[in-house]
Amino acid sequence: MQTTANKSVFTRLSIMMFFQYMMLAVWWIPLAAYLANMGLSRNLTALILSSMAFGSVVSPMVGMLADRYFKGQYVIAFSNFMVAVMLFFAGNTQNPLWLFVFLLVAMLFYMPTWALTSSITMANTPSELFSRIRVFGTIGWITAGVFSIIAVSWFKSDFDGTNLPFFFGAGIAILAALINLTLPDTPPGARGQKASLLDIMGFRSITMLRDRNFAVFLSLLFLSMIPFSMYWSYFSEYLFDSGYRLITVTMSIGQVTEIIILLTVPWFIKKFGLRKTMIVGMIALVIRYLSLYFAGSDAQLTYVLIGVGVHGIIFGYHHLGGQIYTDKKAPEALRSQAQGLIFFVTFAMGLLVGNFINGWIIRMYSVDTPAGLVYQWEVIWSITAIMSMVVLLAFILLFKKEDYQTIRSS
Repeated sequence: MQTTANKSVFTRLSIMMFFQYMMLAVWWIPLAAYLANMGLSRNLTALILSSMAFGSVVSPMVGMLADRYFKGQYVIAFSNFMVAVMLFFAGNTQNPLWLFVFLLVAMLFYMPTWALTSSITMANTPSELFSRIRVFGTIGWITAGVFSIIAVSWFKSDFDGTNLPFFFGAGIAILAALINLTLPDTPPGARGQKASLLDIMGFRSITMLRDRNFAVFLSLLFLSMIPFSMYWSYFSEYLFDSGYRLITVTMSIGQVTEIIILLTVPWFIKKFGLRKTMIVGMIALVIRYLSLYFAGSDAQLTYVLIGVGVHGIIFGYHHLGGQIYTDKKAPEALRSQAQGLIFFVTFAMGLLVGNFINGWIIRMYSVDTPAGLVYQWEVIWSITAIMSMVVLLAFILLFKKEDYQTIRSS
């Protein structure tokens, strides 16, 4: 039975998660649509969308500082305050280079908070409660769609494709920073411990690449981020180009399925094993882009909803399954570093490379007309579907089955 104090901690940590993910979703989801509205070049668009990838690179360094020198609640409060300032500036500029600078700095402060929210939660609650608290982050992400509904329904104003999301994000970030100051005291857990750059970036876990199966897994995980990032970074532009107004709401459907799928992950892995679980996630990635191919340039709703709806399967079975495989595969001393390596390979390098490749594909299959650019979305989605199929086939052929219960001893 939880005491009143324990319930208070649970509530505060859940609220922390809720606002931490809401503040990103409210402006990140419609960002590509806003950049398209500004008429930016493909290279500039890819650069600005890669601000998340650049933030992911420095994330381990900020985590190291928090672990060794500062209290967790103060680090996250200061980070969110800086995010608020940068988003406010981003909403007030029409200069694309300054927009990149402001969003880059915002993400340099924001991306480390994903790990910080986890470490603060785990430091103050039993580990078995983590998933129950973390789910409020997904709920916050879904709830971000409310702002576009309010703008369209109440104020008769567009939201997606405008600068309004930056201001809403700034307001949420300020509120989150104030809430962070009420979090349980979380002293630095590694005060006095030394750490090299290899430790900070998780690069000592590169020794795991001596294992052929893990090397295959990591390589294909990186390659899978190229088609994945077409949805993650550019999907709002597709919806905006097709005339959708409630973009954030539409894309949040994927997070609804994510909540449901996450509940099935432990059962699915026990029933079918990690390899088959990850394969199902990659099949869902192929289904997403085939659905969007059939959705076409006018984005037929049924196919769009299928493409969005499978997000939970992709994230839960492929990405989360990959994290679980890595945790099982890593030696005890390298478990946290191995997760850092996965994060670096996916949301840093994978997202960065994917953004520029996909930006180039979109540019190649767009036609300049007197009425403006016309995108050949069927061709774009078919290319992305083929890339997904190639990665899936390579995974099936090259990634070997390992016993879920005995991976660590292998």
